[in-house]
Amino acid sequence: MSFIKTPAVPVESINPKVKDCEYAVRGEIFNHAQRLQEELEKNPGSRPFDEITYCNLGNPQALGQKPITFFRQVLALCEYPALLDSDEAHKIFSSDAISRAKKILSTLTGKSTGAYSHSKGAKGLREMIADGIALRDGYPANPEDIFLTDGASAAVHMIMQLLIRSENDGILCPIPQYPLYSAAITLHGGTLVPYYLSESNNWGLEVFELKGRLDLARENGISVKAMVVINPGNPTGQVLSESNQQEIVELCRKEGLVLLADEVYQDNVYVKDKKFISFKRIIRSGYRDDEISVVSFQSISKGYYGECGKRGGYIELCGFREDVKDQIYKVASVNLCSNTTGQILASLIMNPPKPGEESHKLFFSEKEAILSSLGRRAKALEDAFNSMEGVSCQKAEGAMYLFPRIKLPNKAIDAADKAGMVPDAFYALRLLDATGLVLVPGSGFGQVPGTWHVRTTILPDESKIPDIVSRLKTFHESFMREFQD
Repeated sequence: MSFIKTPAVPVESINPKVKDCEYAVRGEIFNHAQRLQEELEKNPGSRPFDEITYCNLGNPQALGQKPITFFRQVLALCEYPALLDSDEAHKIFSSDAISRAKKILSTLTGKSTGAYSHSKGAKGLREMIADGIALRDGYPANPEDIFLTDGASAAVHMIMQLLIRSENDGILCPIPQYPLYSAAITLHGGTLVPYYLSESNNWGLEVFELKGRLDLARENGISVKAMVVINPGNPTGQVLSESNQQEIVELCRKEGLVLLADEVYQDNVYVKDKKFISFKRIIRSGYRDDEISVVSFQSISKGYYGECGKRGGYIELCGFREDVKDQIYKVASVNLCSNTTGQILASLIMNPPKPGEESHKLFFSEKEAILSSLGRRAKALEDAFNSMEGVSCQKAEGAMYLFPRIKLPNKAIDAADKAGMVPDAFYALRLLDATGLVLVPGSGFGQVPGTWHVRTTILPDESKIPDIVSRLKTFHESFMREFQD
């Protein structure tokens, strides 16, 4: 008898699209941080820092942010309905949390979070979300145009699967971009068509740049199907002006592009002269349904709620024909439904407590405390980067990130080359080994060739920001001395 000694699935045999896709926020720097964390747990004091500070991922509750009380009260009651009949319920839970939980349970199959829902999501929850969208935009929303998903990431994959037929199909994508998009486009066999944001114009989106990239792609035989816009921006933190949004919508209308509007940071705006305006509101104010198609993405992971682990979100479709929506429904049906906990939270973020309800005062104070603190943290880190030699950081207007540019010395670039690394990854790895701070190299998001950046979140607890700033500055001064030209 002979035995096969080769692996059943050698890496050479797997889908090349899987090998080609990359996801920088949990790439090699993150993996090294995990190894360092294990080392610290086994051998405390073995490194010049006591803990790993994960600034690589927009994961608020992992860095100490507390959940919103009302949301978790409603969720607890929905997950364990027996609490509703408890004599102690009104001592523990607010009256509006109890009434909201009862209303939500009445919409669920079997009045249970453990049952499959409609593949679009429970209709009653979609109706609540539609009401919230209408209140936000001033235009009605149709629950049948809303699909509840396991976070925005799953929704992006679903839409890419719908739009991409082959490598000849292209998706316009901002550079820098959130690497979910490049990974999804690669996995589904399409072509990423980059357009560069203008760093000197606070990461603004310039329509002439877009048009040039679109025309070039078409000259090269690429059928450009859609355009991704992230507003507020990730990793860049800018908030688009209404006039800029109108230019984008008009370009998509003229060029026949589906507008993929990533709006998951819509609650994260920190400057007084900017506000979030949905792309749906832009198109409803001046376009017919048959003129432009828009997919809006929302998530429970960001905002002031930060419920990343609950994996909830939704898409709203505007301007899609019924036969196309039927195909999207078919794709959603393959997965039966998204998780009901995430569905419930999606309905809550779009319909929080209203003035006059028992929970409103606490809810409002928790929300404002989180957002105002995020604004202060963003400004403190922005100022810190701008005070460092060779570093420039654009204004943090929104989202959860900063994307400072670092002018690396030639000796550092040469050292990175000898180590077989991209220069900003070399910088980020040295930073991690010296300080325990996990930042993501800008090369993982895309950047103008010859420029180098890092991305950091603004999420560590506000009390830790001064120490983080100190560690950043001390490391950077040492790094620049070591590699000075």
